[in-house]
Amino acid sequence: MLDEDVIRRTLGTALKRGGDFAEVFVEEKTSSSASLDDGRVEEVSSSRRRGVGIRVVVGETTGFAHTADLSEEGLRSAAEAAAGAAQGSAGVREVGVFSRKTVEPTHDVRDYPESIDKEIKVEALRRADAAARAEGGAIAQVSASYADSRRRILVANSDGLIAGDEQIRTRFSVNAVATGDTGLQTGMESPGRTVGWELLEEFPPEQTAQIAARRALSKLEARPAPSGKWPVVLKKGAGGVLFHEACGHGLEADLVARDASIFKGRVGEQVASSLVTVVDDGRLAREWGAYGIDDEGAAAQRSVLIEDGVLTDYMWDLLRARKEGRKSTGNGRRETYMNLPMVRMTNTFLERGETDPEDIISATDYGIYCVALGGGQVNTATGDFVFGVTEAYLIENGVLTAPLRNAQLIGNGAEALRAIDLVGNDFDTWAGTCGKDGQGVPVSSGQPTLRVSELTVGGTGA
Repeated sequence: MLDEDVIRRTLGTALKRGGDFAEVFVEEKTSSSASLDDGRVEEVSSSRRRGVGIRVVVGETTGFAHTADLSEEGLRSAAEAAAGAAQGSAGVREVGVFSRKTVEPTHDVRDYPESIDKEIKVEALRRADAAARAEGGAIAQVSASYADSRRRILVANSDGLIAGDEQIRTRFSVNAVATGDTGLQTGMESPGRTVGWELLEEFPPEQTAQIAARRALSKLEARPAPSGKWPVVLKKGAGGVLFHEACGHGLEADLVARDASIFKGRVGEQVASSLVTVVDDGRLAREWGAYGIDDEGAAAQRSVLIEDGVLTDYMWDLLRARKEGRKSTGNGRRETYMNLPMVRMTNTFLERGETDPEDIISATDYGIYCVALGGGQVNTATGDFVFGVTEAYLIENGVLTAPLRNAQLIGNGAEALRAIDLVGNDFDTWAGTCGKDGQGVPVSSGQPTLRVSELTVGGTGA
C-alpha cells in the first residue's frame, strides 16, 4: 500500500523532535450498499476511502495528524504536524529494522462482494420484500438493505513492526411493520459476517425476511409485559449485547485506568457466577468483529477475561500495555485512519455450558423468555443498565405461552453475572456497531441460552 522506504523516512521525520514512539497507519476501504423501501429501490451507492494517520508519542503526550495525500511530501507534512503536537524536545530515536509480521487469516472469503453485479444485489432485496409480505396481509411495510465493505490496512511503527490485513464484511437487513388492533408493530433481522457474498447462502434473503415479518406479526397478539422482578431466560445470542454493554466495556483497560469501570482493581476476585466464563476473541472465524491484526499491528487473539466467575484480565491496546510492561491483547481499534486507536472489544461472549436449553425453560415456573433485545443505556462506572426487549414470551409452569410487548430489562451488569444460575450448551452471536468516544467499530457479542435468576422487568402489564 506504501513503499517501505517511504514509510521508514516518514517515521524518521515523526521522531525528529524527540518522539519516543511513532506509528504510520494506512487504510483503504471500499464499500457498496443498496436499499429498498416498500418495493422501490431507494439507493444503490459505492464509496472509497484512502488515507494515512500518523501518531507520535512523547511520554504521556500524543500528537496525531492524518492526510488523504499519500505522496511522500504529504506524508512528511503530516509527520511534522504530529511531531509538533507531541512537543518532543531532545534526543532523536532511530527507527527499528522492519520485521514484517505475517498473520494467517481467520478464514477464507469465497465470493468477494465487488465481483457480484449490482442487479443481483438489488434482486436479493426484492426477494426479501416479497417473502416478508407473503407472511400475512397485516404486513404493511417492508424495508431491506444490503451492505458490504473491503478494508485493507498497513501498520508500521518505530519499533520495527510492519504488518497488514484485509477485512471483508457483508450484511443484509430486513425491517417489517405489521398493523393491527395494537397499532404498528415492528420486527427486524440483520445477519452479518466477515465473509463475502456467500453470506446470502448461509442466511437467504427469504429466511431473513420471514424472521423479521414473523417477529412483527407476533407482537400484534402480544400482551403487555408484566412488571416486577422475575427470572429471565435469554435465548442464545439475544443477551450478547446486554453483556457487551453492561460488562464488556468495564473490562477495557482505558476505562479501568479512568476509574470508569466497576472491575477496577478486582483481578483475581470472584465477580460472576462460577458458571460464567467471558472471552474476547478477535480471531473467532467469520464473526463480525474478526480480524488478523488490530489497528496498531498487534495480532488478534483469544483473551479469557473472566474464568469460572473469576476476573483474570482486561483488554489492552499497545500504549497502555507498554506502560504496564506487558503485551497488547490485540484490542487497539480505530474507526478510520482519521482517528486515534483505543481499547475496544472484538467478539465478546460467554462460553457455553452443559444444560439443554429446553431444560432451562422447563426449570422456570414463571419468568420472561427474551429472544431479541433492542437499544439501551449503560453506565460503565456502575454497570447499571436499561435495555428494551424487541421479542419476548411469558414462561408459565415451564412452558412458553403468550408473546409480550413493551418490556424493558433493568439491572446491573455485575449483579446479572452473579445471578446466572443455568447456562445452555448452545451458542449464537449478535453482530453490531459499538460506539465509544465518538467512534464506531464492528463487533459481535454472544452467549448460550442462559437464565438470570432475577432481573427487574419494566412492563405495562399486571
